[in-house]
Amino acid sequence: MTYLTSWEEFARAAERLYLADPMKCRLVMKYRHGEGQLNVKITDDQVCLQYRTEHAQDVKKLEKLTSQLMRHMASKEGR
Repeated sequence: MTYLTSWEEFARAAERLYLADPMKCRLVMKYRHGEGQLNVKITDDQVCLQYRTEHAQDVKKLEKLTSQLMRHMASKEGR
């Protein structure tokens, strides 16, 4: 499992991973209130990318990434 330190790097890698095989890819988010930590993981069972943050502004970035992935999902169904 790979923890990426840069959000931009994680977002690009997550999108590439999803586009490579959308049917096998899944995204998991976990928030630990006691530690104030947000963990995000995306995997296709071959590659596992993770990002960990304690900054509240990263929630907006996560919302944007989720929105991008949802747009990809919606455009795939139209085919």
